Amino acid sequence: MSSAIRSPLFLVLALWAAGLGAAAQFAKIVVIFPELQAHYGETGAASGYLVSMISVMGMVLGLVAGVIAIQIGVRRLLLSGLYLGAVVSAWQTTLPGFEWMLASRLVEGVSHLAIVVSAPTLIAQLTTPRHQAKALTLWGTYFGVAFAGIALTAPFILQIAGLGGLSAVHAAYMAFFAVLLTAILPAEDRQGAPPWPSLRDILRRHVTAYTSPFIAAPALGWLFYTLTFVSMLTILPTIVDPAQRAFVAATMPLASIVSSMTIGNMLLGHLKAVSVIIIGFAIAIGLMLVFLITGPGAWLFIVIFAALGLVQGASFAAVPQLNASMPDRALSNGAIAQTGNLGNALGTPAMLAVASTGVATGLPALLIGCYTAAILVHLAMARSRAKATDLSIPVT
Repeated sequence: MSSAIRSPLFLVLALWAAGLGAAAQFAKIVVIFPELQAHYGETGAASGYLVSMISVMGMVLGLVAGVIAIQIGVRRLLLSGLYLGAVVSAWQTTLPGFEWMLASRLVEGVSHLAIVVSAPTLIAQLTTPRHQAKALTLWGTYFGVAFAGIALTAPFILQIAGLGGLSAVHAAYMAFFAVLLTAILPAEDRQGAPPWPSLRDILRRHVTAYTSPFIAAPALGWLFYTLTFVSMLTILPTIVDPAQRAFVAATMPLASIVSSMTIGNMLLGHLKAVSVIIIGFAIAIGLMLVFLITGPGAWLFIVIFAALGLVQGASFAAVPQLNASMPDRALSNGAIAQTGNLGNALGTPAMLAVASTGVATGLPALLIGCYTAAILVHLAMARSRAKATDLSIPVT
């Protein structure tokens, strides 16, 4: 096989593309959410679980996936997630009954979890320290790119292939990258792999991860980011001028991508990742104050997502900056998956509930609270790391 195909750059791009498939597991539902609600009829608030059900497995098993990655190998976990995702999407093309669709979303959560834990861990492993921040900033755009791509192509796919068309395209995409990465990812040396942990050991690792200011910090900040990202993509376009909705839905994630790859990369060249995360949240708070005063606006929402783009890439770049070993990085990415899925699961129903009250200040106030909490958590974790370093306390 060509050395170019196995080059670190190509491998990173292929892993990022696999991440697009994982993000599309959310986007393929969010983008056509009104059409799915119409298809499934009077499901009421339960229709929100079409978006959030995928997060249940991540909420429960996020850190367990990190443990599994250590046991069976990160490569094997990634490929298992891709193949499972292809199978589930292929079945969803049949548009099964509402309860069966929810069940398939639960299974799809296993696939999503496997990919989002293993892919960034592999990217950090395959890149040199000098290029890690840029590679993981690219990885951090996977949600935004997937949402933008599907928002732009969904109308055409629906017209040509109907409501099941997005799932069919997604199944083919996942299968392609499963086969490609099977062929090009280097094999892992599994000699000397640790024995499978007991339930007690798994619980102990949860305690270790979430009490470590190094392992837990990226994940705890990520919780507040994900509480709002998917939910804002779902809800904010519905409260602007109807003529601008399609433009806003496609441009918001694009704005986060552009800011992450430009301003975000520039800042990461001069500042620590955690500092960039705090800057992103602080700018978002300022913009939410504008939202609170002036009300909704298409360009305001786009600029808000540009601010959040700084949080995206820097959160993943923080993992290798704060954690030197592969096991700690796998646990940190598992924690990101766990808190991220918790945020995704709770965010959309919570924001729908606030929006349904009709109180104009409800949404911006909720978002300001989330981002303020994120900054306070990161500052607290930074103080804990400083104390642990000064006292030479082992943290993992």
